[in-house]
Amino acid sequence: MRYYSTNHKAPTASLAEAVVNGLAGDRGLYMPERIVPLPEEFFTNMAQMTFADIACTVADAFFGDDIEQGELHRIVRDTLAFDCPVVPVTDSIYSLELFHGPTLAFKDVGARFMARLLRHFSKADNGETVNVLVATSGDTGSAVANGFLGVEGIHVYVLYPKGKVSKIQECQFTTLGHNITAIEVDGVFDDCQALVKSAFMDTELNRHMKLTSANSINVARFLPQAFYYFNAYARMKELGKADNLVVCVPSGNFGNITAGLFAREMGLPIKRFIAANNANDVFYQYLQTGNYAPKPSIQTIANAMDVGDPSNFARILELYGHDHAAIKAVICGATYSDDSIRETMKTCHDSFGYVLDPHGACAFRALSEGLADDENGVFLETAHPAKFKETVENAIGQKIGIPARLAEFMKGEKQSVQLGKDFCGFKSFLMSE
Repeated sequence: MRYYSTNHKAPTASLAEAVVNGLAGDRGLYMPERIVPLPEEFFTNMAQMTFADIACTVADAFFGDDIEQGELHRIVRDTLAFDCPVVPVTDSIYSLELFHGPTLAFKDVGARFMARLLRHFSKADNGETVNVLVATSGDTGSAVANGFLGVEGIHVYVLYPKGKVSKIQECQFTTLGHNITAIEVDGVFDDCQALVKSAFMDTELNRHMKLTSANSINVARFLPQAFYYFNAYARMKELGKADNLVVCVPSGNFGNITAGLFAREMGLPIKRFIAANNANDVFYQYLQTGNYAPKPSIQTIANAMDVGDPSNFARILELYGHDHAAIKAVICGATYSDDSIRETMKTCHDSFGYVLDPHGACAFRALSEGLADDENGVFLETAHPAKFKETVENAIGQKIGIPARLAEFMKGEKQSVQLGKDFCGFKSFLMSE
C-alpha cells in the first residue's frame, strides 16, 4: 500500500515512511491510496468472533501488504490487551466503553498500536533515536506517553496547553520521566498543534533529529481506531440491535470519527454518523453552510474536544471528494454548551444510573435528540468519568471513585518544561536536546 498527501504535492510513501515521517513533506496528511472492502461473510460471522480476531482481519486489510501477517497479528493482540465493551444505557442507546485501557481513554488503542508499529519499523532502521512529538488537549498525551514509556530508541515530547487539561490528565504524562518529556505551552491546544506541524517543516531541526508525530495526523494512530467500530457492530449484532445503526462520536481533532468513516467505506453497515461537538463547532457550522472557517478554540469542560481547526477535516474532505453534499449524507452534527453537558450528565445518571464523562455526554445527548424510532444508537464513551472527577461530581451531585490505575499516576511528581507558543523557543529547546 502506498500513501499520498492530502495536499497532493509530495511523493507517495510506504507505510514505514508514512509512520516515521508523520506528516507529508507538503504539510498534508497521509491517506492510503485505496480502501480495501471486506467480504460479506466477514460481516455475517462477526457476532461469533472475538474483538482481537475482528481487529486482525481489519488490520490485514489496512496493513497486510507491508507487514508479515504473524508480526502484524502479534502487534494487534498485544495492543488489545483489554476489552471495549458495548453497555446498554437505554432500550435503544448503547455506550461503547473505550476507557478500559492503561490510561482509561480511547486513545490507548491507537497509541499502543503506533508504539508497537514504530518499534517494528525502527528496529529495521539504523538505530537512530526517533523523536515523537505529540500535541494534546488531554487524553492523547497520557495514552501516547504510556504507550511509548520505556521503548528503546524512542523519545516522546508531549506538548500541552497550560491550565487547560484536567489535573488527573496532567499527572498521567508529567510524572513519568525516562524517555517522556512534558512541555507546558502558554497557549491553547491549537498552538501546541501548530508547533508540532512547524517542527516537521523546519529543515534545520529535521537534520538535527529524526521527528515523527503521534497525533491522529499519523496513519498509525488513527487507522487502528477503526477496530472498535467493527467490534461495536459485532456486539450489537450479537444483541440483535445492529439494524439501522447510528454511531455518535464526540469529536475534537476528528481522527476518531474519520476512522469510523474508513470502517464504513470498508463495508461496515453503519447507517450514519453524528459528530457531537462542544462549543467548538467549526465542523458543525461547515455542515450547515458548506464553509469551513477555523477559529481559535474555546475552553470547555469537555477539554479533549477543544479544537478550533481539526486536522483530520482534510481527510474527511479527501474521503468524499470535497463534496459537501456527500459528507452531509453520511454525517450530521450537534453542538452543546457547558451547561447542556452538565445537564446531560445529571439527567443520564438520575434517569438511567449511568455515569458519563463530559465528552460522552455530548454524544449521548446527540443520540437522545437525533435518533429515529426505527434506529439503534451507539455513542463512544471516550474516557473514564473519574478523569474529570470534579466536573462530573458537581454535575451529578454524587461522589465517584478513582480507579487504582488513576490513583497511582497522582502519586508522582510533576516534571515539565515551560515554554511560550512561539516556534523559535520550541525549536531552540529541541536543538539543545
